[in-house]
Amino acid sequence: MKKDLKNHNLCPDDAVRHVRYEMRPCSDAEGRVIEGLHHAWIWLDNPAQLNSYTTDALRDLVVALRNASNDRACVAVVLTGTGDRAFCSGGNTAEYAEYYAGRPAEYRQYMRLFNDAVSALLQCDKPVVCRVNGLRVAGGQELGMACDFSIAQDLAVFGQAGPRHGSAPDGGATDFLPLFCGIERAMESVALCELWSAHKALRLGLLSSIVPALRVDGKLFANPRVVTERALDEYGRPALGEWKTGVDRQEGEALVRRGTVDLAPLDREVEKLCARFVHLMPECLTRTLESLRKHKLGHWDRNREGSRAWLALNMLGEAKAGFRAFHEGPRDHREVDFVELRRALARGEPWSDDLVARIQPARKA
Repeated sequence: MKKDLKNHNLCPDDAVRHVRYEMRPCSDAEGRVIEGLHHAWIWLDNPAQLNSYTTDALRDLVVALRNASNDRACVAVVLTGTGDRAFCSGGNTAEYAEYYAGRPAEYRQYMRLFNDAVSALLQCDKPVVCRVNGLRVAGGQELGMACDFSIAQDLAVFGQAGPRHGSAPDGGATDFLPLFCGIERAMESVALCELWSAHKALRLGLLSSIVPALRVDGKLFANPRVVTERALDEYGRPALGEWKTGVDRQEGEALVRRGTVDLAPLDREVEKLCARFVHLMPECLTRTLESLRKHKLGHWDRNREGSRAWLALNMLGEAKAGFRAFHEGPRDHREVDFVELRRALARGEPWSDDLVARIQPARKA
């Protein structure tokens, strides 16, 4: 029977080379392997650059998601990143600074790929789980919010960086984040570029659940940078369980330095969620996902093409300056001279290569 089935994939599986694509066997609630069914795990695989995505990776991500969606034996999709530092830090700033800066037509085509990746997540016929193995910011945050569920290790941080580095979070954040946490909280993240802990993200409704990842002397600790007794009361003890906690910030930092990151609890939580999908009617589940996703898609479909055009043109000015500063600046100072930029613009000075160079952090004494 199977040999007579049509192949609806756009590209073969072996065409995916710049992200990792893995089929993992399904398990039931008791952990027993279920023959003939699997989950598709898709890995952003650039840990040296915090799993930032290149043009090639975006193209392969679209293909991988489409293939997983069409896979008849696939129950769920897990989107994650390699390593324990980052899920995804967004677009590859080296590629932005060295190729796309100053080339709006090229960046417009790049943003078509990114938009297709977000749309592929929102239109996948399987439930999509974001396994947040570390930092999730900028475009990584936008990809994560396009997923149906997000489970994070609790050392992860979340946020946007667009206005700080020469862009606007119009790849989904301005569309999706207010749906999760309301306008005022969204303003904190997207306009002010504030980073949120996993515990705050959970409390504001951005995550399905969080799990501990810091292991010190054989014991798991909730993120001691944020979890004090007061925080336990604020975030809710049931959400944090019986994890051991730090006492204060100084002790918490010391615990982090002593410990190692253990992602086994995260994997167990993801597998536990995926096991629940097996025991649901597949078409009814897909329809339910489609109905719920309409709230995201309504905003996304209305804004994505206009956003793509604006982001492309922005590569002639602020993005050109900001991405260069991030790519070339010292590690402790990767932002332009905002005061000098604002003064120049207030004087009516036009954007030029001289202005871009003058506000770069590398030029400061």
